[in-house]
Amino acid sequence: MGRFSKITTSAEKPKVIPGTSEGYTESYLPLDEILQREEDTRPLNEVHVKALAESIAAVGLIQPIAVDKVGRLLAGGHRKAAIVYLQTNDKAVFDKWFNAGIPIYRFDFDASENKELALAIEASENEKRRDYTPAEVRELADRLKAVGYNFTSGRPKKGQKSLIPSLSVIVGKSDKTIRRYLSSDTRKVDNRKSGHMTGFSAVVSSTAKSLQRLIAEEDTPDDIKQAAVHLLQKIQKELIE
Repeated sequence: MGRFSKITTSAEKPKVIPGTSEGYTESYLPLDEILQREEDTRPLNEVHVKALAESIAAVGLIQPIAVDKVGRLLAGGHRKAAIVYLQTNDKAVFDKWFNAGIPIYRFDFDASENKELALAIEASENEKRRDYTPAEVRELADRLKAVGYNFTSGRPKKGQKSLIPSLSVIVGKSDKTIRRYLSSDTRKVDNRKSGHMTGFSAVVSSTAKSLQRLIAEEDTPDDIKQAAVHLLQKIQKELIE
């Protein structure tokens, strides 16, 4: 097992994924400890994998990968493939986001012994994706634009990063819906309600990077690592909410 295997939040009350009664805890795993499940034979869409890789490079992994208690993949095959793509093609970006391991939802059962439950969780996790609000989509758009994504019409030119398709991949909504959210005239109201978030997010982002470095250090005591992981998870939720 790798050095991140002991980093868990099992002390927290397990959450329950919609559509099942099975609880999970949030944790981290090294990429090579996320194992393929024999029953998962679905082919990967390479175009989707590359689009996900681009969005993860820009804003990080929004939805953790679901695994069983030994690390077998339950849901998130395209997300895992996108992370592998980054590890192979852009190590600096991979290290930026995943130096502390890959964010996971760990379910306390063995998928090889309960294949029906594994399939139920896979279906539920894929069907009941988080429903992003217009304000959250606009916040993600701002973060993508800050790293070079732009509004484009038609096929993007070579080297050009198109904002709308990337947002569509991240939040699972149509291009038409994304455009409607971004053109909404409610943005000024949202900004008045959360005008402090720009400065706050900048400080929180810097703190998250420091926590990731602390977790990655070999000589950091286990109790400090666990506390850092717990705080890092709260910070990551703030950055996307």
